[in-house]
Amino acid sequence: MGLKMTPLNHVHKELGAKMVDFGGWEMPVQYQGIIEEHMAVREKAGLFDVSHMGEIWVKGPDALALVQKLITNDASKLQNGQIQYAVFCYENGGTVDDLLVYKITDSEYLLVVNAGNKDKDYQWIMQHKEGNVEVVDKSDETAQIAIQGPSALKILQALTEVDLDSIKYYYWAKGQVSGVDCLISRTGYTGEDGFEIYFEPRHAEDLWKKILEVGGLEVVPVGLGARDTLRFEAGMPLYGHELSETITPLEAKLGRFVALQKDYFIGIKALRRQKEEGVVRKLAGFEMLDRGIARADYPVYVGDVEVGFVTTGTPAPYLNKNLGNALLKVEYANIGQELFIDVRGKMKKAEVIATPFYKRR
Repeated sequence: MGLKMTPLNHVHKELGAKMVDFGGWEMPVQYQGIIEEHMAVREKAGLFDVSHMGEIWVKGPDALALVQKLITNDASKLQNGQIQYAVFCYENGGTVDDLLVYKITDSEYLLVVNAGNKDKDYQWIMQHKEGNVEVVDKSDETAQIAIQGPSALKILQALTEVDLDSIKYYYWAKGQVSGVDCLISRTGYTGEDGFEIYFEPRHAEDLWKKILEVGGLEVVPVGLGARDTLRFEAGMPLYGHELSETITPLEAKLGRFVALQKDYFIGIKALRRQKEEGVVRKLAGFEMLDRGIARADYPVYVGDVEVGFVTTGTPAPYLNKNLGNALLKVEYANIGQELFIDVRGKMKKAEVIATPFYKRR
């Protein structure tokens, strides 16, 4: 099986992007360089092709009941036009995936899931589907572009009559962008303000080029490399790193997205028990004090005792430090705790620090 391609694949190649296999998709990892792209998003704006993400629609009289059964958060609190971050869990509390839930109407919800997990998520939903509800995977019929950064609103506003200022954070609206019918949302995965636009794939190239043209020197295309460093600085989890089948949302410090007061969702018993007993390990941010970069899965020690492992480790371009997240035994996850990380056979000193590492002004 060859790699899947987004409708912007050849545009990325025209722009000289370095392409990689990402969850079965051929995606741009960088154009001019991860640091330059990262800084552009922090200081001006970046344009991301996120057409590889999954879009699964849940419709019908029992749509809310199904969504409520599947997600840790409480979708009954959503207003039309509102979005919620949530997690799908297994019965044991481990994570199937994290996702965004868009409330379209009382009987229609859009679930935006991670690209690499889309087929697994769709099967998970179908496996638990009951009542009068239809589940439709429209991922192949949906393109998605995100624009993020301090200049994002100004650039996108030049192409739409929708008052973007009136779309609150974690809300969406329908409207045209450069004459194309779009769903426009304001969420983001970078720590900056910005928007996502969903539309039919045949318009992808035109919209991408229009945004770059209108943005001029204020916007650059950004690949997956900087997308990862940006989300990491801003304290946002990445499935397969901070969340996984063996890591629960409570361990990943996502308790505010777990509505344990709900009657039921898959995994609620295990998570209630974990909350009651207290987590035995939790996610913590750290800064490298010695030279070196701690990468995912490197073991973490306090003295001679192995106390956890790195989930993400990278240079943080905006903060100009080598930072990381680690899943640690809870007694070693306090700010100021000295750690030693086995970096390719050498013990390198680090210290637990507060997260998120970056918050926009």
